[in-house]
Amino acid sequence: MQIAVLTFDGFNELDSFVAAAILNRLKAKGWAAHITSPTPEVTSLNGVTVHRQRPLEFAAEADAVLIGSGARTRQIAADPAMLARIRLDPARQLIGAQCSGTLLLAKLGLIGALPACTDLTTKPWVIEAGVEVLDAPFVAHGNVATAGGCLASQYLATWMIARLASLADAEQAMHYVAPVGEKEAYVARALAVVTPFLADDLIPGARMAQAAGT
Repeated sequence: MQIAVLTFDGFNELDSFVAAAILNRLKAKGWAAHITSPTPEVTSLNGVTVHRQRPLEFAAEADAVLIGSGARTRQIAADPAMLARIRLDPARQLIGAQCSGTLLLAKLGLIGALPACTDLTTKPWVIEAGVEVLDAPFVAHGNVATAGGCLASQYLATWMIARLASLADAEQAMHYVAPVGEKEAYVARALAVVTPFLADDLIPGARMAQAAGT
């Protein structure tokens, strides 16, 4: 599985790095989560500069896409040229958005009338874009999921692994990153949040992966 973690200037480190680290726990199964950016370098809201691993256009070919948040998301959402570079297909890809990344999904027309999750700062902007915002950390509708709050990135990663691999793989990945002495509680919470959105008719990707032995 090739996963694009969309990361723009002003990005929130917790969104991009936490999700990518959890997803890359499945490297042995051929998974790779890539920091994917519109420019060769991007600088976080706290001044951390990183080199991208893939260009923004990689999102169109990835198996799954996560959109992180950041201090400049409203500017990106108002930039037609930038939005045109983000080509996503929810019929083929799993797509998740974190906090202000939900605003980008709304502007891309990938939420529609469905309720979504975002952070408290972004909430008014997402509502202004015509989207109902839930008082919840995570929600998924088919192949599109949204999360609110920096540490909700673990839920997006758990959901994506459960959908494209298995619940057991998701549990193992979360167990590895969870704090010592609290691992069972962390795993239980993550699974409790995402499993209501894992009905059998919504996980063709998981069935295909299992059938292929990946």
